[in-house]
Amino acid sequence: MIGFYNYTVILTYISFISAVAGIFSAAAMQLRWAIFFLAFSGFCDMFDGKIARMKKDRTEDEKSFGIQIDSLCDMVCFGALPIIICYRLGMDRIYGMAILALYGLAGLIRLGYFNVMEAKRQAEDGGARKYYQGLPITSMAIALPVLFVISPLFPSHFAFVVALHIVVGLVGFLFVLNFKVRKPSVKQVLLIVGVVAFAVAVIVFAWRSWWELVNSRG
Repeated sequence: MIGFYNYTVILTYISFISAVAGIFSAAAMQLRWAIFFLAFSGFCDMFDGKIARMKKDRTEDEKSFGIQIDSLCDMVCFGALPIIICYRLGMDRIYGMAILALYGLAGLIRLGYFNVMEAKRQAEDGGARKYYQGLPITSMAIALPVLFVISPLFPSHFAFVVALHIVVGLVGFLFVLNFKVRKPSVKQVLLIVGVVAFAVAVIVFAWRSWWELVNSRG
């Protein structure tokens, strides 16, 4: 079979399968599970590069394949899947769909640019990157679950949908804005994972109780 199937790419493949499950969930209006799969894909993406670099004898073909397959997977996980989720959440008017299209385009441009620059960087010095250039496309795996879990705090569904439009537009713009973001440390990664895991746990397992608690206080 063509392709590579060792442990350096296994998390990337798992992330892709999770995104497909998320797409099916969103299509069936199981939005809580769609967001769960989005967050799980983000979790896999946080560690796939670290696992890949553990293999010290990777060939140049394996390295190049890793760069390409990671970006192709990211476009599905953090490009297509959030677009479908957000469309189902209420971005279904023409202006919302325009924002989603631009969001997807920004993600596509970012990932294509990353592939070119990352291949060049690895040819020159190798090693792990210390900075992100622009906002990583995986950021939507953090922003969307957190926004969804605080949605009961909005005064109305309309207010939540307005906020959703703003967040998607802003995140997409930051994908292609030329600025540097230092990669998080291990402690910061664990903190991010903890926050998102908590949000997802509330969404999946305690959503009805959380909604009732917020409404009772209103």
